[in-house]
Amino acid sequence: MAGAFETNFITAADKPALIAFSTPEWLETAKTTLQELGYKVHTAATHTDFLTRFSQIHYQVVVIEELFGANTIEENLTLKALQEMPMNQRRHATIVLLGNSFQTFMPLEAFKHSVHAVINSSEMFLLKQLVEKVVAENNMFLHNFREVQNRITTSG
Repeated sequence: MAGAFETNFITAADKPALIAFSTPEWLETAKTTLQELGYKVHTAATHTDFLTRFSQIHYQVVVIEELFGANTIEENLTLKALQEMPMNQRRHATIVLLGNSFQTFMPLEAFKHSVHAVINSSEMFLLKQLVEKVVAENNMFLHNFREVQNRITTSG
């Protein structure tokens, strides 16, 4: 029991990441990759588990399989919930969608699915570099917003 608590507990120094996969091989690859990048990785087993975790922790990176708990991307309740979520509830996370039905880094596909990037599963071997690139681009894009938000929060 203590081991599970320690792996789920997030400190201020941690970089939390959340992954949601139905394909076990992809899950292990994504988990290992994010751990190599220094993230503390949590895995969502179900849609409800994902929403519970996502509402409790401000994850820096979220990687979702397009068919997580679904037969088609349209049935993916987790992705649908993120798409319908107000921006202020999900802005803290860089969201990546991974699957077979799109090309890697197609901006219109990412926009269509309300994520920061899409990655084709055939490029899983590049996942580390691709996640680093997406996170860096998102941080650069939101830098001024986050700076102003922090000033407002700290000034009371």
